[in-house]
Amino acid sequence: MTVTQETTTQKTTKLAIPHPHVQDCAIAGILEQVAPEQPTQGRKIALILHGAMGQDYLFQKRLALKLPLDSFRFDFRGNHETPGTWRFGRFHDDVLDLEVVVDYLTKEYGYVIDMLVGHSRGSVVSLLWMCKHRDGHAKNVRRYVNVAGRYRMEKVYDDLEQNQAQLKSQGYVLRKAVVARKPFETKIYREDYDQFASVDTSIVWDQFPAHIDVLTLHGLKDAVVPPYDAFIYARIYGARSPGTHTLRYVEEADHNFTGMPEEVVEPVLEWLSQLDRGECKAGVWHTGVKGTTLRGVPGLVRHSY
Repeated sequence: MTVTQETTTQKTTKLAIPHPHVQDCAIAGILEQVAPEQPTQGRKIALILHGAMGQDYLFQKRLALKLPLDSFRFDFRGNHETPGTWRFGRFHDDVLDLEVVVDYLTKEYGYVIDMLVGHSRGSVVSLLWMCKHRDGHAKNVRRYVNVAGRYRMEKVYDDLEQNQAQLKSQGYVLRKAVVARKPFETKIYREDYDQFASVDTSIVWDQFPAHIDVLTLHGLKDAVVPPYDAFIYARIYGARSPGTHTLRYVEEADHNFTGMPEEVVEPVLEWLSQLDRGECKAGVWHTGVKGTTLRGVPGLVRHSY
């Protein structure tokens, strides 16, 4: 099923991708095309992966509308518009959903997966997929943006400790949120925490493709994923060649970059421009530059590093 909306230069299409492994499930997502009149065979596309809520809850839509290439953002199983059951610790379900999306976009449209942008959980799913398919579709991926991604999965037990009383009294931790102005809640059991903590992110040391350029963005006020995890990723990704790694901290940003989506969107656009010009410097963002000004916003300075 597709629902299409067009502007003079861009085309937005809602897709429902049939899930071959889950009965009565179709992955809901939005395809943005910057040049809809051109054929999609062999064309590059970016995939935007959400964290714990859904395809449009933070910076995702704004980024998709500004990217210089086609993009697809979607809801993992059990999130927002995609039916099914979501479990806190079942990352392999999300990886399978991503595989379904990739198969559909490459076979039905002829797209080439060029870039992944992952926030929080979506970052972990991205790296797991790229490591698993490094000899397949991930061979074509050139760029990856890691936004508030977790490395030390076992740190999730800190959350368990903070909710120990609730877990003991009712057998689960109840999480509530509002997504697309609709209330959302889920139950997290002890085994969910154990599954979450068992996810092996250390595979990036040996299995992450060496050619991919990586940008890591992390808020220093992140109370969900410790900012130190971004430093660990910098050590890992920065040791590869020819792929580069750039680390950018934002002093006032929390886990979701609440109220400052431009602190994700603008750096990503600038980073892509630097890569296209062959001017991207690996290491810390804007090394050697005194002060930081957001591109296209004269005089607006954030405490970002």
